[in-house]
Amino acid sequence: MNRNKLYPWYFAGGAALLFFLLCFVPGILGIAFSFTDWNNFSSEIHFVGLANYKAVFLNNSEYLKYISNTLLFTVVTTIMKTVAGMALALLLTQEFIRFKNFHRMVIFSPQVMSYLVAGLVFRSMLHPTTGFLNNLLRSLSLDWLAKNWLTDLHLVFPTVMAVDTWRGMGYIMVVVIAGLLSVSPEYYEAASIDGASFFQKFKSITLPLLKPVLINVTVLNVTYGLRVFDMIYSLTNGGPGNATGVINTAVYKEFSKGNLAMGTTLSSILFLVVLSLLYFIIKSMEQREVEG
Repeated sequence: MNRNKLYPWYFAGGAALLFFLLCFVPGILGIAFSFTDWNNFSSEIHFVGLANYKAVFLNNSEYLKYISNTLLFTVVTTIMKTVAGMALALLLTQEFIRFKNFHRMVIFSPQVMSYLVAGLVFRSMLHPTTGFLNNLLRSLSLDWLAKNWLTDLHLVFPTVMAVDTWRGMGYIMVVVIAGLLSVSPEYYEAASIDGASFFQKFKSITLPLLKPVLINVTVLNVTYGLRVFDMIYSLTNGGPGNATGVINTAVYKEFSKGNLAMGTTLSSILFLVVLSLLYFIIKSMEQREVEG
């Protein structure tokens, strides 16, 4: 066989091996350590079976709170960012909108800001006494709307999700705009001749043709939502109490305390949840695409 034809296989094999070593091996090692009592206070590591998992799911409601918060954050922010991003994309591709590129740039600009910086900026803006938002509301005689955005147990998690949506919806908007611009105008012209309304065009033309884009957007949003850390850490550090704590903030706290086995247990749970949900999302959407 010609050696030149084998070169692509060499590169593919090397890339696959590198991917396995960098992505799967750490995950497998983490799962292995989750069955031990590994910690910073002893040089010995003992096998403890499912004890750590029992502590998470049976003996400690705080860990379950972290897991439920992570799932809630993922579902809500995925829906909010997708809906907001798609609405903005539809609006900023209409003919009557002037300076479209300027508006797109402004809405996309938060995406270039790191999550840590965005969290610190909003932490200052949402301060109950010195924050920009409450002072603005008070100056408009809307004192009743001034709230303890980051300390009220009923408001803090919705506030965190709103800030995350603000930062992420611009990216979704840009991706959806790219998808919309790739749709042939002839479809919409034919639908207009048949008397179709905007919503009929959206339902019968736009949504079906944007399905691959929406699948990618959903996968990215779900992956990020399950792994969220920076935004919550910089805004609330998981507080007040554990109101905004998620799996990764719990992992950070466990490693900080030297409880390495529990940290790897929570990381392993997250690893398995991410793989399971992504598999379910991709398979279900592929099935709908085949049925469509």
